[in-house]
Amino acid sequence: MLVEERRRMADLLDGLDAGQLATPSLSAGWTVHDIGAHLITYLKFGQLKLYWGIVSMAADFDRLNRELTAKAARMPTPEITARLRRWSTSKTTIPRSGYDPVLADILLHDYDVRLPLGIERDMPEDRLWVAFQHLAAKPSPGYAMGSRLAGLRLEAVDTGWASGSGAVVRGEAESLVLAMSGRAVGLDALDGDGVPLLRERVASPPPRGPLERLKTVVKVVVDPPPPDRRSRDAAANP
Repeated sequence: MLVEERRRMADLLDGLDAGQLATPSLSAGWTVHDIGAHLITYLKFGQLKLYWGIVSMAADFDRLNRELTAKAARMPTPEITARLRRWSTSKTTIPRSGYDPVLADILLHDYDVRLPLGIERDMPEDRLWVAFQHLAAKPSPGYAMGSRLAGLRLEAVDTGWASGSGAVVRGEAESLVLAMSGRAVGLDALDGDGVPLLRERVASPPPRGPLERLKTVVKVVVDPPPPDRRSRDAAANP
């Protein structure tokens, strides 16, 4: 799935004109071109870069991503897409988390590119499942989820997936995944008593200091991963 998504993204970016590439994406501060640059930053020596970010930046992954992406974004888009294809089979993973957060990341950035440009896609359900499960169960530190989903029950009306307990947030899986990841564009298609709370948390995420970021990293290293988070089970689970 990862290889297919990387190659598909390369094809998508190669088909865009200069104006489209300069369009602001759903990721604040990044253009569509920048999204492509971000997606190649960890394909080589990815775990080393992550460990370097933990040590040198107190696990401030937002800063790490900004710096690595700004450097890669100096390249023209054709060079970025060539590298995305060349390294599409990269097996770099998030330490202790496997491939799921990597697939979730490229899936979310696919939305970041397509939605502002009005490009439609029928997202494969098995890939949505991986993103839903990863964000709901135990997201890796780079996602800065914090307590965003605490006290909420997430229900996907089109697939039957559900997670959590508390005030209900209900809607199609695609909109749920967008909102769960902090993308406000998904909120308007959701309903339920928990939507106002989720909207508030997405709009005003609490600041995360160095100590809190490091605690999150330690928790990921120490705690075992949930048994159902592995992508190899994705085809059966939906």
